[in-house]
Amino acid sequence: MINRETIDKIMDTARIEEVVGDFVHLKKRGTSLIGNCPFHGEKTPSFHVSVTKGIYKCFGCGKGGDSVRFIMDHEKYNYPEALKFLANKYNIEVEETELTPQDTEAQNAKESLYIVSQFAASFFVKQLWETDEGRGIGLSYFKERGFREDILKKFEVGYSPDVWDAMTQSAISSGHKLEFLEQTGLSIKNDNGKIYDRFRGRVMFPIHNFTGRVIGFGGRTLKTDKNVPKYVNSPESEIYHKSNVLYGLFHAKKAIRDLDNCYLAEGYADVLSVHQAGIENVVASSGTSLTVEQIKLIGRFTQNVTILFDGDAAGIKASLRGLDMILEEGLNVKIVSFPDGHDPDSYMHHVGAGAFKTYIEDNRKDFILYKANVLLKEAGTDPIKRAGIIRDIVESIAKIPDQIKASVFIRECSSLLEIEERVLLSELNKIRSAKSKKSFESNQRASNSNQKSYTSGAPEPLGPPDDLWDDNAGASVETLDNDEHQEKEIIRLLLAYGHEFVNWDNIDDMVIGSFVMQNLADVDFENQLCKKIIDYYKSEIDNGRLPTANHFIKHEDRAIADLAITLSTSEYSLSENWLNKHQIYVKDETMHLKATILGGIFHLKKRKVDKILSNLLKEIKDETDGDNQMILMQRYGVIKGVEREISKFLGSVIVK
Repeated sequence: MINRETIDKIMDTARIEEVVGDFVHLKKRGTSLIGNCPFHGEKTPSFHVSVTKGIYKCFGCGKGGDSVRFIMDHEKYNYPEALKFLANKYNIEVEETELTPQDTEAQNAKESLYIVSQFAASFFVKQLWETDEGRGIGLSYFKERGFREDILKKFEVGYSPDVWDAMTQSAISSGHKLEFLEQTGLSIKNDNGKIYDRFRGRVMFPIHNFTGRVIGFGGRTLKTDKNVPKYVNSPESEIYHKSNVLYGLFHAKKAIRDLDNCYLAEGYADVLSVHQAGIENVVASSGTSLTVEQIKLIGRFTQNVTILFDGDAAGIKASLRGLDMILEEGLNVKIVSFPDGHDPDSYMHHVGAGAFKTYIEDNRKDFILYKANVLLKEAGTDPIKRAGIIRDIVESIAKIPDQIKASVFIRECSSLLEIEERVLLSELNKIRSAKSKKSFESNQRASNSNQKSYTSGAPEPLGPPDDLWDDNAGASVETLDNDEHQEKEIIRLLLAYGHEFVNWDNIDDMVIGSFVMQNLADVDFENQLCKKIIDYYKSEIDNGRLPTANHFIKHEDRAIADLAITLSTSEYSLSENWLNKHQIYVKDETMHLKATILGGIFHLKKRKVDKILSNLLKEIKDETDGDNQMILMQRYGVIKGVEREISKFLGSVIVK
């Protein structure tokens, strides 16, 4: 267990912008940093980071929290694991009871998968550099291919000896359990119960996750037997999902972010070769077809992707079909193709690092124009084929969400395809219209389905009225059954200003938190979450303590923390430099704290009074006894007077 002092040190040291920035490409907007949310797919950034408050909030999916919560959500860690991750990032020593490998495995099965994977990676590295077989076969292979030692060590490549169960026996003798070796796919049990190594007799490429932990492997055979598969990859496991992983991303993410471009290759050796050429912003799809999840992973760091194609015409044509989804995700795509017979790996070693780098920089072409050129060459002068290709190109352009980009490509393709721009635009509009119709019909079906569920007895969701804060709104708009919005506004004010001193009406030595509590002593909160916070806040003040926003943001009750984060953040913030440049002045509630605080208090009180009046009217209407009805009417008159005073006060304090 991690002691409180260490936890506090981790929390004080961790910077939200640095922690999140390792996973999300953040840009400055107003007082916040924004980026694409890593927790749900989006093309328009709705993920905000507040440096001053030390929290993040996505206004798309609703996730939010501090540095520890981000690591827990992103890496699927529990609380202690997230703390250890941050401690490691900031070189903070964590004091806790030392666990044996066996205890660690028993404590956390998922962690055990990471442990055995790291053991295997270290085993393979040791075999490559420290054994005769490894040096004579594995290392010789890499050196013959022209790879430098520093690159091999950087990517922790290794060698699995051509022995039936060498790695498995080594792992078991070191205290690791066979069940975890099998779950990661490192060890396999055949029908006869015999255990053997999956990767025996192969050079090994460990696959790292986003944070650098080994989660799987790719193994290349050095045998020429055609019956032996050239590459074998780790199977899916709890820690390895190949469609969500890009080989080399751990080593490339900083360069991708800094250079605002990602080179995408096909294989493990391609990544090593491009790195050796001095280009570090390169990843590979690890021998699988490119997936939407992998594209979104790239999109968190850059909107620019450059595909490094093998110089194989048939392969290029096949790959083109799958790249439209990159456009659909809103990324800018360029292509570099190598001379026939070469891939990035072979071409780099053929021409050398300097010439390779120059070739890449000089031969980048926009994907749409590249695709048009490739397909037109294949079609030749056949009019039917050319017509099909034109439609194919326009379908690709239709996937680009940015209208301006799409129109630019239409203009350029008009010249390239030798066809009038209006014809291409007409075809583009047809495709988009069909897509919109299909989307509309899909939404309509979903809507009809939801409507059926409402009529079957479930309550239809009700949004807040547009004039929620309009005191002059008629009774017809007072449709909400509770005071949730006004109660949450009080919580927001306590979180934002509860620690500041009252600076009006000659009130001295009272903080706003105490002032609000005193003025709402006669008000009962209906929303249970708000009531929890208010009751705790009052209890702390009664005991001489003043809770801060940070206390609730880091609260162990996840519901309280989520509400505190939501109420402490805003999706909209304006740049002070921009406002000053254009001489635009926005009213700041901190400049009118009296109006802000009293407005919140009395809006809630008015809401409570309006509800009392509404109930009294109903009682008066239902009462049949004349005397009782008179008593109720007198009470109504008194409460109505209170309502008028509150309305009058609200009008004066808000105006001033």
